[in-house]
Amino acid sequence: MSRRTEIRDQRLRRRRRTTSITLLVIVGVALITTAFLIAQNNRPVGAIVTPEARTYAQTNGSSVGDPNAPVKIEEYSDFQCPYCRVFHDETFPQILRDYVETGRVYFTYRNFPIVDSRSATKESTNAAKASVCAGQQGKFFEFHDVLFANQTGENIGDYAERRLYAMADVVGLEPEAFDSCYRDPATSDAVDQDKAAGLRAGVDSTPSFQIN
Repeated sequence: MSRRTEIRDQRLRRRRRTTSITLLVIVGVALITTAFLIAQNNRPVGAIVTPEARTYAQTNGSSVGDPNAPVKIEEYSDFQCPYCRVFHDETFPQILRDYVETGRVYFTYRNFPIVDSRSATKESTNAAKASVCAGQQGKFFEFHDVLFANQTGENIGDYAERRLYAMADVVGLEPEAFDSCYRDPATSDAVDQDKAAGLRAGVDSTPSFQIN
């Protein structure tokens, strides 16, 4: 065997070995990810925190208030974002009481899921989808209150699908309609449209606000 042939064969063997290792790594990661997702969905649902009920007048999907109000506020938010929960718990009730209920502000919540951008669980995205479905049944804000009340961390199972379905039950959503909506690709499109609108407006963090 010539030296040139020997070098060529060595290169081929190294290439095959590298390809095999890469394939094994890809398969391993896929198996780990699948196992993690199965574990998340099979974990006990656990207790669902039920917040004190608020009264929302003049709601339309994810908007609340008089659409003819002189000021329009759009919040771009992620249900897993801790600062979004702080806003929801501390500032939103005041805006609702002093400005929305007095006809001075029309408030709209926009889904901007980013916390799960590097997570296989996609909890921010799934929570956003579930909120869209709650809005279709006229209970967006009731559901959004329950979502924030059950936020304890990021990508740790708070918004695993089984828990989202349990939250829908707590709010009183019709189960079959909720499931059909949640599985509908159009619901994912609605979330994507909210996020795209935020990106066009320069949103790169949550919560962010557009005031007109």
